Amino acid sequence: MKKIITHLTQATYDVGYIFLEELKTVFKDEGVIIFFFIVPLLYPLLYSWIYNNEVVTDVPTVIVDKSRSFLSRKFARELDATQGVKVISYANSIDEARELMRQQKCRGIVNIPEDFAANINKGIQTHVSIYIDMSGMLYYKALAISTTDVSLHMGSEIQVEKMPSYTTRDEELTTAPLTFESISIFNPATGYGSYLLPGVLMLIIQQTLLLGIGLSAGTQRENNRYKKLAPIQERYNGMYRIIFGKGLCYFLLYAIISAYILLAVPHIYHFIQIGKPNDILGIVLPYILASIFFGMTISCLIRFRENVILFIVFTSVPLLFLSGILWPASAMPGVWRAISYIFPSTFGVNGFVKINSMGATLQEVYPEYVALWIQVAVYFLLACFVFSREIKRSKRYQIGHLEEVRQENISQL
Repeated sequence: MKKIITHLTQATYDVGYIFLEELKTVFKDEGVIIFFFIVPLLYPLLYSWIYNNEVVTDVPTVIVDKSRSFLSRKFARELDATQGVKVISYANSIDEARELMRQQKCRGIVNIPEDFAANINKGIQTHVSIYIDMSGMLYYKALAISTTDVSLHMGSEIQVEKMPSYTTRDEELTTAPLTFESISIFNPATGYGSYLLPGVLMLIIQQTLLLGIGLSAGTQRENNRYKKLAPIQERYNGMYRIIFGKGLCYFLLYAIISAYILLAVPHIYHFIQIGKPNDILGIVLPYILASIFFGMTISCLIRFRENVILFIVFTSVPLLFLSGILWPASAMPGVWRAISYIFPSTFGVNGFVKINSMGATLQEVYPEYVALWIQVAVYFLLACFVFSREIKRSKRYQIGHLEEVRQENISQL
């Protein structure tokens, strides 16, 4: 019994020693400081500030009116009256309008053909072409919706004028026999920020964690005499001590950072937050642990500090798509869906968005919750395997080096 208590006491001291050493490494390494503190502090603010307006209004648009008729001028006036479009100029040709777009004086072009009014008067369907600056998807959304609404409204008016009707009710039934109202659930403003930011914030937590852990692993390899993750020290003699010591350091740091990213930043910019704190904590806890152990597992692949930046940064955008918030998971090929299950962000992003933006409870995101805890267990075991192998290799290299020194001393004698 005394041996067990002594062993546990020593193991606790070793975990505390590794924790403090890792903490010193974090605050001594400029690269780790950047990815553990500066990026998580500034990047969410930058993203949130960019998308804080939620929707784009008054997209500067140029009208190319080749018809020069009463109906074409009416179309342009009604388009200018919409929330999404602001007509800034009229051009004589498409080339002239394109030159204005090239100079970034406008973001959209509406081309009204010569036969616009003639076709309408003849009862023939006519077409209006729109050209949009695709450097921003929100320009397309604002201009496309506005021109569609104006076209439908003018079409209804023309239909009423040409039909034999007796009452206003007859006109309503003819032009709109079935009325509907579009309501965007959980995002009434149909804003890009409320739709995208929660997932991006969760992905920032994973990616910065992986970058910081990878840089720390690369530093330890470079400083280690045998280029291994596990230093040859008495206190590092045990994979559980190393994993718990390092993991405790990362967890305490990211418990604070995650609270700032997921609670403070959305509150500052007034994004949707309708989830209960206990439910958010329930999904974030296994997400941080899974990300930590996942980072410690892949740290065995990091031979040089520069490698981690190339590996992790490259995967950021694909992981955002694989999470299912930009592109529905049901429309993904089975192979890519299987690949997405490797990363904690897939389940963490979906679970957090459902809780934070849709008001779901932890019970309602049970599949994501369980999947994250499964990842915690799997990546913990893989991290144990990785560090166990590194400890054995370090000892083997040390024994080999000592044998070389002994043989060299014998030969000198």
